[in-house]
Amino acid sequence: MQLLDFSASSPAENLAVDEALLDFAEEEGGAPTLRFWESSSYFVALGYTNRAATETNMDECKARDIPILRRVTGGGTVLQGVGCLNYALVDRIEKGQALNVGATNDFVMSRVRDALKPLLEGEVAIQGHTDLTWRGLKFSGNAQKRRAHFFLFHGTVLVDFDLELVGSVLRPPSKEPTYRAKRSHLDFITNVPLQREVVKSALAAAFDANEPTGQRPMERVEQLVEKRYARSEWNFRF
Repeated sequence: MQLLDFSASSPAENLAVDEALLDFAEEEGGAPTLRFWESSSYFVALGYTNRAATETNMDECKARDIPILRRVTGGGTVLQGVGCLNYALVDRIEKGQALNVGATNDFVMSRVRDALKPLLEGEVAIQGHTDLTWRGLKFSGNAQKRRAHFFLFHGTVLVDFDLELVGSVLRPPSKEPTYRAKRSHLDFITNVPLQREVVKSALAAAFDANEPTGQRPMERVEQLVEKRYARSEWNFRF
């Protein structure tokens, strides 16, 4: 599997790169790829079907100059920025057990859990549909998008994030897993005491991503930014 450690210069581009890698694999027969990235500025990433007015404090986002964008995958709304490490896996649907949505969740998240578990003291578990927790607190949220032959599965790993800011700009989620038990953002999420490079190395090993690549489908990225991520019609469509 190819390994791409690349953070784009803007929130829109970072979301577009994940989608572009999926499109390239699906349409051009590109190689399976594991990407790492981290935004240099804060932004909100809405799940595909989320409503900005429901999931975010829009006035606070505006006051703090935090843009709100919509991604192509489902799941909940998250705050991105420095300290929130992202991974994005583009792989063949036929591989392993990744034959449907639920099986793909199990296939990817069990590998991520098992890769990080030896590095942390205390229980690391899969909870809800697509959360990873450490000592009962969420440190990773995940989501996926599927094409005919490839899937995109991406997720976060909080390593050094401003947790208090999350509660300022995000409202309590409209849908939450039972294990959250109505906890506030600050009482529900946590950073894990791991260095970025340690996380990257563990996940790369877990997915056998050992072929560094300079592949960056930036022409497709620019098209997607113009078509989706830079447009209010996309970001506030619901």
